[in-house]
Amino acid sequence: MTFLAILLIAALVAFKVFFVIVHMRESFVIERLGNFRKVLPPGLHVVLPIVDRIAYRHDTREQVIDIPPQTCITKDNIQVSVDGLVFLKVIDPRLASYGIADYRSASINLAQTTMRAEIGKLSLDESFKEREKLNDAIVKAVDQASEPWGVKVTSYEVRNITPSGQVIHTLEKQMEAERARRAEVTLANAEKESKILTSEGERQEAINISEGERQKRINRAKGKARAMELVADATAQGVRMVGEAVQKPGGDAAVKMRLQERFIQRITFLLQESRVSMMPIEVAQIRGILDSVLSGQRQSSGPVAQKKGN
Repeated sequence: MTFLAILLIAALVAFKVFFVIVHMRESFVIERLGNFRKVLPPGLHVVLPIVDRIAYRHDTREQVIDIPPQTCITKDNIQVSVDGLVFLKVIDPRLASYGIADYRSASINLAQTTMRAEIGKLSLDESFKEREKLNDAIVKAVDQASEPWGVKVTSYEVRNITPSGQVIHTLEKQMEAERARRAEVTLANAEKESKILTSEGERQEAINISEGERQKRINRAKGKARAMELVADATAQGVRMVGEAVQKPGGDAAVKMRLQERFIQRITFLLQESRVSMMPIEVAQIRGILDSVLSGQRQSSGPVAQKKGN
């Protein structure tokens, strides 16, 4: 029983010494007598103790490295603090082991220097608007430099761009001024729109009034024309009836009699209203006849009036 335990322990020690298990997420670099021998992929591998040793262990998964904040100067001479994240992956474990001493530290420093250079090409407003452009430029620069290290930079993300306190205060004042300007522009546009609508209303009112006056005059003119038409029709009807009456027996004499009556009425009116008059002898004779007739009427009416008074 003791022999079996010793044998089992010896087997375990031998397995530990002569065999190496590489996990899926790892990659081992083996050196033999100080020289690079090979890269062990995931699985079970045999190594010679004392002669072979695991010199480097690399994580083959994508790694996220935090880029600490650093001070940058924009193109418009504004001081900002910028930090970010770089994503990389070990592609060649041999180059990652022997191409550079510490690829993580090198990637951080290279990302910082590239970020400072790219921020210096942009103004403050552009640095906020063109983050994708800034990220692509940093990825391109870092990936190109890290190719001899056996490292692939997959992406870079700017996390924060923070201006200094004085710059923030200035930007706040600028935003307040911009908001005030927009408010004034909005009020001016509203007042302009109100004046335009008021003038349009007054114009439409004037048009409506003028159209109403025009229609009123048209209606009045049509009414007068209709009245004149009716009068003309009535006059024509009267003349026609008179003409028809004249053509009947005794009509001519009646017309003459009517004309004489009208003539006598007009002459009587003129004689009563005027003090001095000049007229033909025939008219004077008629006037004398009329005066005698009138005087006779007055004398006949006088006693009657006195008798009524008594």
